[in-house]
Amino acid sequence: MSLEPRKTSWGPVLVLGGLWGLSEAALGMYLRQCASTVSGSLMTGAALFFLAAAWSVSPRLQAIAGMVVMACSFKLFDALLLGLPLRHGAVANPIFAIAMEGAAFLLIVSLIRGDLAAKPLGRMATGGLAALVAVNVFPLVGFATGIAACKVAGTAIPLSLYYSPIAIALSALTVPGGAWAGARAAALDLRLAPAGRTRLGWVSPAAVLLCMAALALLRLI
Repeated sequence: MSLEPRKTSWGPVLVLGGLWGLSEAALGMYLRQCASTVSGSLMTGAALFFLAAAWSVSPRLQAIAGMVVMACSFKLFDALLLGLPLRHGAVANPIFAIAMEGAAFLLIVSLIRGDLAAKPLGRMATGGLAALVAVNVFPLVGFATGIAACKVAGTAIPLSLYYSPIAIALSALTVPGGAWAGARAAALDLRLAPAGRTRLGWVSPAAVLLCMAALALLRLI
């Protein structure tokens, strides 16, 4: 995952952001209050998969920020479908988690650079460390949203910390997978646009709308 400057390929990034937003809603579709056992850890692993994919397409701050905005937009759309207020534990807290996952990923890729960043071990370390940072920052969510992090029943231990080994181990696998998927998406974009004009840029809005339609359909089932 190189830090080499390049133009942001918004087409693939928007498609990936839409898929991330849909996966966030799908994984949490039965949640109305707190996360359930390992659900937060699964979402962390999924988030870092899509962030790594976007970084492989365009290793730039703008790409990660765009991914975070897209995923948060899906959370807000999901809240609208469910009739939930923005200051709700199933809305505000996941949005905070998404933002922290994006920030944690950016922090770690700024530290793991050069040849190591492109090797499987480096990518696994990126995933594990980004998850470690994200799950340790999440308990501060109460200061940002006014809604305390969910805790293990009968204890004062936040779920994000209790199940952190799962999030870390899973993310160590999903980040290399995301990097591979992002590289394939970037290669497809180049094949479709040999003259340098992205073709996925034309289809990405339709893909995002399809993801939103799929989310709406999930909520109707």
